[in-house]
Amino acid sequence: MPPAAAGSSAVKASTSALTRIFAVSPALKKFLGVTEISRPETMKRIWSYIKGHQLQNPQNRKEIICDEKLKAVLGKDIVGFTELAGLLSAHFPK
Repeated sequence: MPPAAAGSSAVKASTSALTRIFAVSPALKKFLGVTEISRPETMKRIWSYIKGHQLQNPQNRKEIICDEKLKAVLGKDIVGFTELAGLLSAHFPK
């Protein structure tokens, strides 16, 4: 296989659906301060915020107790760990 063809497949692998950049909703834009971001980077920043503000329920670490800023994005007072990705998907318009 020619080197150019091998290089192009490497480029395609690095721009997978997981690393694609998406436009975000106004609420997520206000929270993150960006107009476009990848989904994994969004999760990293949300988790960083949750940990930095100690929003995990101490009795049940699988629950996130939202402050006003996070509640504006997620729309709930308490969010389960497994719900987080689903609630964030609404902020990536198609």
